[in-house]
Amino acid sequence: MLALIHCPSLPLLQYKSNPSLKVLVLNFLRPEIREQNMKVLNSIPLHALLVMQLFSGLALSQDFDFFYLVQQWPGSFCDTQKSCCYPTTGKPAADFGIHGLWPNYESGSYPSNCDPNNPFNPSEISDLKKSMQTNWPTLACPSNDGTEFWSHEWEKHGTCSEPVLKQHDYFETALQLKAKVDLLGALKAAGVNPDGSSYSLKDIKDAIKAGTGYTPWIQCNTDPSGNSQLYQVYLCIDKTGSDLIECPVFPRGKCASEIEFPSF
Repeated sequence: MLALIHCPSLPLLQYKSNPSLKVLVLNFLRPEIREQNMKVLNSIPLHALLVMQLFSGLALSQDFDFFYLVQQWPGSFCDTQKSCCYPTTGKPAADFGIHGLWPNYESGSYPSNCDPNNPFNPSEISDLKKSMQTNWPTLACPSNDGTEFWSHEWEKHGTCSEPVLKQHDYFETALQLKAKVDLLGALKAAGVNPDGSSYSLKDIKDAIKAGTGYTPWIQCNTDPSGNSQLYQVYLCIDKTGSDLIECPVFPRGKCASEIEFPSF
């Protein structure tokens, strides 16, 4: 596409001299092809940059293949050397909470910060706030009401889902997906309980797959003693945000064969 819109007869604008255009152009490309296009990027004509700026919102937002729905276990978030802080609304329920709904590429990379002109607006989700405090709680310090957490998730990940999901739709979709996926119920049904015991990674994956119908990816962290523990569960969602799918690719990283499921 870049080669097709290049026109040497028009005055050139070096994108390096304009930081905002630099960000725009770099985000326009998938990470794995940025490097091979740097020479082209340095000599894109002014009219081409303006066209790209005009259509960047549409192009960037549609340029992903699926979502990761990521849920975290609060007991593992808090059971680290860093510890945690309960939100100003009080201690969350002992249940998995949403971390985010993240657009991703089948290559394993992902877009981020796609629309700096559309920051998080708390008034957009005022009707969802109570549900988000329950199902998408923050555990970051210092204690807060979750607004900073949600703002980060929207601006880094949510903006890359436009126009498939506008701001309100993005958060509402994540909440609806969590309601479909009862991770704790699936684990308990298989005898995997958050009581500090250790379970095989295979049993945890099998329990979640039995409960949801889809293969999860498990992320672990370590407690202050260095023991591996169940931290986050990734499931994949189609790019419309409607249905669970088998993951085209899993993130990197691995857990021990036996991991703890701490209480909260």
